[in-house]
Amino acid sequence: MPAGVGRVGARWVDTVMDRSLVAGYSRLGISVRRRLPGWPADPVLGALGGRQVVVTGATSGLGEQTCVGLAALGAAVHLVVRDPDKGARVRDSLRRRCPGAELRVWRCDVSDLIDVRRFTAEFAAEVGRLDVLVHNAGVMPAQRTQSKQGHELSLATHVLGPVLMTELLRSTLAAAESSRVVFVTSGGMYAQRLPVGDPEYLKGSYRGASAYARSKRVQVSLLPILAQRWAPARVTVCAMHPGWADTPGVASSLPGFGRLAGPILRDVADGADTTVWLAATEPTPPTGRLWHDRRPRPEHLVPWTRETRAARASMWSWCALSLGLPDTATEWCGADG
Repeated sequence: MPAGVGRVGARWVDTVMDRSLVAGYSRLGISVRRRLPGWPADPVLGALGGRQVVVTGATSGLGEQTCVGLAALGAAVHLVVRDPDKGARVRDSLRRRCPGAELRVWRCDVSDLIDVRRFTAEFAAEVGRLDVLVHNAGVMPAQRTQSKQGHELSLATHVLGPVLMTELLRSTLAAAESSRVVFVTSGGMYAQRLPVGDPEYLKGSYRGASAYARSKRVQVSLLPILAQRWAPARVTVCAMHPGWADTPGVASSLPGFGRLAGPILRDVADGADTTVWLAATEPTPPTGRLWHDRRPRPEHLVPWTRETRAARASMWSWCALSLGLPDTATEWCGADG
């Protein structure tokens, strides 16, 4: 960047890249932003020393790299995985990359609400305190698939399971001085409306990429409600989207996109950067916000995806009913759209 670019100019460049998508979400975006005045500082060495951190979907891609970043900052990292054998192999690899790191593998299928209840009970009993919870586990089935409780699999994995896990770990999170919850979402949600009338994707022709993006829209739209709900336990919650990263998930679920965008895809370290930063930076980032490349971002880029407070409340009510939780959405749902 030119030497004379100040903070105001840097914010303008950052915003233009963000709205252009390709410039902002590619490897170019984070490379340029790191050189702009005002780029937020890295967390200090040892920032997570003595902290307990859970990462779901920790066996590959962004999840594995997030574990690397958190362990390097001193955290005790708990890898929550569906396949414990694969989890053990990743743990051993992480130990070679991060000598001396405290790492533990836990089995849990986040889409299975019964399994979430089992895991959270075991974790609370054995660990007792949780400082950071990263909801990274993700799926993109090609055909409509149901969880063990009969919910559409993307919604179960990205919304219902994570919300229930956080609810059941609320006292464990509250045992920390202040704790943080991070949802790893997707920029694909910008093209989707909140699916209030069809949360289970029962209508129309099912597309895995659309189901994935719809569930990510739900994550982001519920942030104001979740922030209010978890605030009494001193829990802050945010979402981040990693941009376009070269992950095994992209290669297997979106091979066409991966081949087309391959030269400009970010590596997993850049994709996981903001998750690690949100987990460790001080002071604690404000709750209820969406982030990308260490900056808060708008929840909507086009007017036709905006939802009302009533729609947001309705979506939460459906989730609460599905999870057997008290419905407090009418107390506060944030501003319209």
